[in-house]
Amino acid sequence: MSPADVPLWAALPAALLLVCGGLLTVVGSLGLLRLDAFYARIHAPTMGSTLGAGCILLASMLTSSAIAGRPVIHELLITVFILITSPVTAMLLMRAAIFRSKD
Repeated sequence: MSPADVPLWAALPAALLLVCGGLLTVVGSLGLLRLDAFYARIHAPTMGSTLGAGCILLASMLTSSAIAGRPVIHELLITVFILITSPVTAMLLMRAAIFRSKD
C-alpha cells in the first residue's frame, strides 16, 4: 500500500485523528509524570490511553474502509475492549491502594 492508494477525503481526517490521538496519549503520559498523589496519577494515563487509542482506531477504520471500498469495522471490537478494560483496571488499582492504605 502506498500513500497514493488512500483518497484525500480519508487521508486528511485520518491524519488529524492520528495527531489528536498522539497528543492525547502524550498529555496522559505527562500527567503521570507531573501529578503527585497516586489517585491523581492514575486518572491521566487512563483518560489518555482511552481517548488516544480511540482516535487512532477511528483513523484506522477510516483508512481501511477507504482502501477496501466497504465499511471495515474490525477496530470496533478493539475499541470496545479498551473502553471496558481501561476504566476497570484503573478502578481496581485504586481499590487496591485504598485497601493497602488501611493497614
